[in-house]
Amino acid sequence: MILKIFVDEHEQEINVPDDMITDAKDYFDMLDKDMDQGYQMSRDWVEKPDLLQRCQIVSERILTALENDNKETGTLMAAYILSRVPSAYAMHLNLEGDMTMYDLETR
Repeated sequence: MILKIFVDEHEQEINVPDDMITDAKDYFDMLDKDMDQGYQMSRDWVEKPDLLQRCQIVSERILTALENDNKETGTLMAAYILSRVPSAYAMHLNLEGDMTMYDLETR
């Protein structure tokens, strides 16, 4: 599966092996459990992140992974998004530092 990542005007495709989505289920469940405790999203504390907010949180990790050329983490975080939103096509990120402005595009 492919998740397109748009950072401002730059586009990158992350190719997620199908088996990663199922093999990393326990890790994804752990991420969800951590986010169930609430999360600092830019300037706001979000008590119970919804599905879009969880994808925005994980997308922030994708952005960091791309900046650090850490393909493994980027792929794993993309797999999380695809596991939670199978119809996900792309994430639109920005470099302004506000993850709440990230936009999830579905098919």
